[in-house]
Amino acid sequence: MQPRVFLVDDHELIRTGIRSELSGSLDIIGEADEVQAAIEIILERRPDVVLLDVHMPDGGGLAVLRAVTDLAPEVRFLALSVSDASEDVISVIRAGARGYVTKNISGPDLLDAIYRVAAGDAVFSPRLAGFVLDAFSLEGRHLEAGDVDPDLDLLTPRERQVLRLIARGYSYRDIATELAISAKTVESHVSSVLRKLQLSNRHQLSNWASQRHLN
Repeated sequence: MQPRVFLVDDHELIRTGIRSELSGSLDIIGEADEVQAAIEIILERRPDVVLLDVHMPDGGGLAVLRAVTDLAPEVRFLALSVSDASEDVISVIRAGARGYVTKNISGPDLLDAIYRVAAGDAVFSPRLAGFVLDAFSLEGRHLEAGDVDPDLDLLTPRERQVLRLIARGYSYRDIATELAISAKTVESHVSSVLRKLQLSNRHQLSNWASQRHLN
C-alpha cells in the first residue's frame, strides 16, 4: 500500500518537481505553501508522511511540526531542506521529525526515505546523521553524569562539534574537512567558543573539553 503523503514547501517549482518524480509511487493527498494552511489541511487529512520544507515564512517547518505533533502525533514528518546546518537538523529532530534529507537527494533515494519514515524508521542523509549522533551523545553523557554544564549549554550544536574535534587533536584544516566547511568558518566557530567560555587560546580550550570528556 502506498503511503499517503502531504507536501509542504513555499516554492511551487519544488512541489511540482516532487509530484512529477514521485506521484506514481506515492499517494500525494495535498500540498501547502504556507504554515497555517499546512497545519489546517494536515490535521484534516491526516497523511502518513509530511514532506516538510524547513525554512518558510511565519515560523517555518518547526511551526508546522509543533502544531501538528501536539494534535496528531501519528503523522510522521520528513524534513526536506536546502540547509545542511547542524542547528537546523537538530532543532527539527527535537521537534519530532523522523528524518532530515537535503534537496540534492535523488528521486529514488527520496522515495525510499519516505517509505522508511512511513514504516517508522528514522532517516537522515549520511553526513547529517553524524550531527544528530554527536549532539545527543553529548547530551546523554551529561544526563548520565546527573548534571548539566551551563557553559556547554551556551554553545550551538555546530560549536560543540568543533569543540569535540579540537579535543581529539584535529587541526583547523582537518575539522574543516570533517565538517565540510571552510577553515575560516572553523576559526570563526573557535573564536566564538573562546569568547563564550572566557578562554584565551586553543590549548586552554582543548584542556577544557578534555576535562569534560568531550573527546
